[in-house]
Amino acid sequence: MSSQVAKAARRVTHELHGVVVSAGLMQKTVKVRVGGQKWNKIINKWFADPKHYLVHDPNSSLRTGDVVSIVPGWPTSKHKRHVVKNIIAPFGTPVEERPPIPTLEERIAEREAKRATKAERRMKAKEEQKQ
Repeated sequence: MSSQVAKAARRVTHELHGVVVSAGLMQKTVKVRVGGQKWNKIINKWFADPKHYLVHDPNSSLRTGDVVSIVPGWPTSKHKRHVVKNIIAPFGTPVEERPPIPTLEERIAEREAKRATKAERRMKAKEEQKQ
């Protein structure tokens, strides 16, 4: 099961670039605005149509105003479906002074470790329940 998750996580379909518009209000979560356009066929004109995504920031290393790249990941909560890949242009504090952003391999290893400990706990609970 975990190898399937790892394969799916490595198979990134697309990467989005956006600006952090809200940071520090939720734990390990930032709101990122990704630009877009929408065609109005009545007026025959393109209008700005940005989308906002709640993005998982594992080490809380992003600040409002940062330009970041985000990738789809596994769901971390009800509304979070994307994860920070890297900081393109920092705003304010330099990147070197912030906590590092974990790589894909580090995130997969952390997830597998959490799932292994959960499976272990469940097995212990089942054994105790049988006795």
